[in-house]
Amino acid sequence: MSAATGSFVQQNRERLLAELKEFIRIPSISTLPENKPDIERAANFVAGSLRTAGMENVEVIPTAGHPLVYADWTHAPGKPTVLCYGHYDVQPADPLDLWVTPAFEPAERDGNLYARGAVDDKGQMYMHIKAIEALRAVHGTLPLNVKFLIEGEEEVGGAAIAKYVAENAKKLRADVVLVSDTAMYADGMPTLCIGLRGLIYMEVEAKGPARDLHSGLYGGAAPNAVYGLIELLAKAKDAEGALCIPGIYDNVDEPAPAERDSWSRLPFQESEFLSKEVGATKLTGEPGRTVLERVWSRPTFEVHGIAGGFTGAGSKTVIPAEATAKVSIRVVPRQDPDAVVAAFRTWVRENTPKGIRTDVRVLNASPGLVVNPDHPAIKIAAQAFGDVFGGQTVFTRSGGSIPIVGDFAEHLGIPTILMGFGLPDDGLHSPNEKFKIENYYLGIMTIAHFFEQYGR
Repeated sequence: MSAATGSFVQQNRERLLAELKEFIRIPSISTLPENKPDIERAANFVAGSLRTAGMENVEVIPTAGHPLVYADWTHAPGKPTVLCYGHYDVQPADPLDLWVTPAFEPAERDGNLYARGAVDDKGQMYMHIKAIEALRAVHGTLPLNVKFLIEGEEEVGGAAIAKYVAENAKKLRADVVLVSDTAMYADGMPTLCIGLRGLIYMEVEAKGPARDLHSGLYGGAAPNAVYGLIELLAKAKDAEGALCIPGIYDNVDEPAPAERDSWSRLPFQESEFLSKEVGATKLTGEPGRTVLERVWSRPTFEVHGIAGGFTGAGSKTVIPAEATAKVSIRVVPRQDPDAVVAAFRTWVRENTPKGIRTDVRVLNASPGLVVNPDHPAIKIAAQAFGDVFGGQTVFTRSGGSIPIVGDFAEHLGIPTILMGFGLPDDGLHSPNEKFKIENYYLGIMTIAHFFEQYGR
């Protein structure tokens, strides 16, 4: 790590934190119409910060939804180009009464900064801008080419940026994307997330009789839509937890040796995962697979909710005519969501109980992806992370999904480095969200160090 860059961060700690607090105070809640002016303020704040850091061609780009912010600096011929992505929008703060201090008034406690957006994603995104500022202050220039694309709709689906990336591949051309919107596996453990599962979210509707029927008059003869739906869904897994949908395991690759080696070094304890995170009596899932494999590198099927029939106070003896379930399939890299949907539709058709008619509606679908841990930029990022934090960087995956990463792969043809500085207990989307203040400073240093090393 450049000693000069580290010194710059140390000498400017108070100012760097004060600026982040100013950014966080803007309640840029993307889902609420009444916060539209705050969204505009946040976009302009990001644009102003990019200009101050020395970025050029700064634009606040109107969209059908919330604005995008673009900037670039491309005066390093022959050097790589990094596209920095992040988002300035945040989740609502509800329930407000569970916050120890007001959600949009950043408070320092126990070495943490508590506020909505502190870690997701204002604090982490802002580190990229401050790393640029630090490098320019120290060297008068940048060691590589940099572009920024910051959105204001990540928490509500990201439709605007998906459209923009698809239509502006030439403008956004780069060698790699850098995203800081994830967490380290544990405090002090440098972590690169190199794999994400994709998500297929669906509704399965079941119809039985033409209308709700009296269970005394028709029970035993008429099909029950709720029971039929339950009967269908119960066939998706066997008693051991393996999926029974033909084709669901097609094109599922095993983790790379470098990943398996990294996972074996993680301080993971199944008993703690069960008691502290899951809170159930026993873990379930595909037999013959470790817990980390099950949540990171294997496809899954989950039922999120079932609606139908009578659930009010008292009793009403009906045979329900209709029922609907919200379900999802998590797909892994190389699986084609369209092929998985087709396999699921076939399975539903072949396993629907007699007397029941079913319909499958796909609400959204995105693929999974994995980045080769031996990719040059990934190796340099891992080394830079380890240099600053003083330990060997581990490679993890996330069982969740970040759709824009798939858009970058599809339309720009480049990998994404998921270099996050959050912690597992930061409380994203929850009351009392926090960001470890020291990780904010170390994150700026790490990103600057990565830029220096990658620029060589």
